[in-house]
Amino acid sequence: MKNKKIKVGIIGLGRWAKTGHIPVLQALKDDYEIVAVTSRKMETAEQYAADLNICNAFDDEQALISHPDVDMVLITAPVPEHYRLVKAVIEAGKDVYSEWPLTTKITESEELVSLANAKGVRHLVGLQRPLGPSARYFSDLVKQGYVGKVRSAHMTITVDVFSDTMPGRYEWAFKAENFSNVLSVYAAHFGIVLFQAVGFPKKLTAVMETQFPFITIAETGKKISNTNPNEIMVIGTLENGGLFSIQIEGGQKHRSGLQIDITGTEGVLRITNPLSLENKDNTVRGMKGDDTVFAELPVPAEYHSLPVDHLDANTRDMAYLYDAFARDGRNGTSEASNFNDALKQHHFIDQIIQSSETFYKES
Repeated sequence: MKNKKIKVGIIGLGRWAKTGHIPVLQALKDDYEIVAVTSRKMETAEQYAADLNICNAFDDEQALISHPDVDMVLITAPVPEHYRLVKAVIEAGKDVYSEWPLTTKITESEELVSLANAKGVRHLVGLQRPLGPSARYFSDLVKQGYVGKVRSAHMTITVDVFSDTMPGRYEWAFKAENFSNVLSVYAAHFGIVLFQAVGFPKKLTAVMETQFPFITIAETGKKISNTNPNEIMVIGTLENGGLFSIQIEGGQKHRSGLQIDITGTEGVLRITNPLSLENKDNTVRGMKGDDTVFAELPVPAEYHSLPVDHLDANTRDMAYLYDAFARDGRNGTSEASNFNDALKQHHFIDQIIQSSETFYKES
């Protein structure tokens, strides 16, 4: 691992694999080489492999996993398939990447962590946001005392996705048991950014609402029953001291994106992104001392350590995740988000769900 490229096989050729993972791996060509892809249709896999000059194409997932040239397998298939596929990769003794969510059930995620540790395989999860330059700078500012002692942390996320009308290709996600909703996606991707800066929750109380009991399929007008939450509010205390609050709202056409505010005894920090998960850089602002208004705090050059300027901001965070994983392999470190981080986020989301269920039982 220290002296050779990581040879990658990809299971799942969806939009994010094509627009995110593959361009990133091609940009990090000193560390990675894509050697295999698979699709349900052999002709699709062969055509894609030919277009990108990839050596091996399969319509059999196990054949890709078992191929001797594959060091690491990327799982970018839909969430309900993650557990089965990740387990197969671990049992084959290969390193593995899984998109977030790692699985649909916390017990399955716990099992995969135990299996990976027992097998000694390295693992990576698609929680790339804390590796981005602005998120690392934001976290470092807090740890370096910009705000002094943390008093509070507040995060709001409002997005137009997960509305009452959605494309039919997402119908599988309408079922709450598939763990692919506005809570599981946004609480994890940005909760990990928040907690990287201020520490994890000590105790929380949450309320969730399903404000769209039916979802209309955009192409057909068919209405599907929906039990996923669209509005989530969480308050609580932090392990390191201070209070926190989180609001997540899906299906808001007047979206405001992401905003995180950290207040302390010496100042205030704010990070914003008008499109949350999409292709805009986060902006960091601060106010301390005699300041009365926020001033932008440009991310220093040393945080932009990769020559990947041709990638958009969304994809660039993924590049930092893969770069950290390769560096971990060389140095024996653990900077990249892995299955242990996924398990923490799953626990956090399960706490929210359980707290909300308790609230409604008692009210």
